[in-house]
Amino acid sequence: MTIHKYASRAVAAGAATLFAGAAAAEEALPPLPFRGVPEPGGLNMQTPVTALAREVVFLDTMLNWILAAITLLVVALLIWVILFHNRKANPEPARFTHNTPLEIAWTVVPALILVFIGIFTFPALRHQQVMPEAEVTIKTTGLQWYWDYEYVDHGIEFSSFMLERDELADYGYEPEHYLLATDTAMVVPVGRDIVVQVTAADVLHAWTVPAFGVKQDGVPGRLAELWFNAEEEGVYFGQCSELCGINHAYMPITVKVVSEEEYIAWLERQGADFAQHPPLPGWEPDVELAATE
Repeated sequence: MTIHKYASRAVAAGAATLFAGAAAAEEALPPLPFRGVPEPGGLNMQTPVTALAREVVFLDTMLNWILAAITLLVVALLIWVILFHNRKANPEPARFTHNTPLEIAWTVVPALILVFIGIFTFPALRHQQVMPEAEVTIKTTGLQWYWDYEYVDHGIEFSSFMLERDELADYGYEPEHYLLATDTAMVVPVGRDIVVQVTAADVLHAWTVPAFGVKQDGVPGRLAELWFNAEEEGVYFGQCSELCGINHAYMPITVKVVSEEEYIAWLERQGADFAQHPPLPGWEPDVELAATE
């Protein structure tokens, strides 16, 4: 069931009760640490929990050092020119028009810097853009202003709405999680390759989780993909990162990374059928447990 793309916030909040089953299934999950949470006044990136995010942090750090070195060099040259090549210090300026070695240097050195950056950038980009064999496939659709989720192999669908301040405690969140926490969350297993298909139903949206190092635009009529493999259990937050309308700031993303056992139990509580698609590659049902039931 999908709410009309231009439904008001009040109508959307009322319709969220239709997905009470998904929320109830989440209540049985064990308490999880809050890991991917932005810090007020923070300057650094969030602690990475995927290989993709670590590559992003490495590239960001490397580029900052390169930029710092270039900035210091330019400032030093400016100071040198101001002190030693002003009218008082140099009343008779030279009148040459070319300096071949200098012109070669300021062409070759920047090119070498770009090549050096590319050596690290292109492998990281390829790592992000080449999708692995999906162990879990989830389709997410951005709408004004919330997210729809569909576990394509198991027929599970639900919408995810931002929680109001007075609702946070009811769902196990803290006051500082306002504008970040949602009534239902994407639930994924730890240590598995998750492929997320991203699209939109009305305008441009962007599904972004900083701790995973992923960001993908959702474009109406197109289906894009991203992937991640979270290495630590916990609750991670993201937000729509594409300006999508007046309530753009109110469509956050919540992802709960749980153990494989908890993930399979969550799917079962959602009513998933494993006859056609097992919950995870390599999974085998507990025959003895099934017989006792």
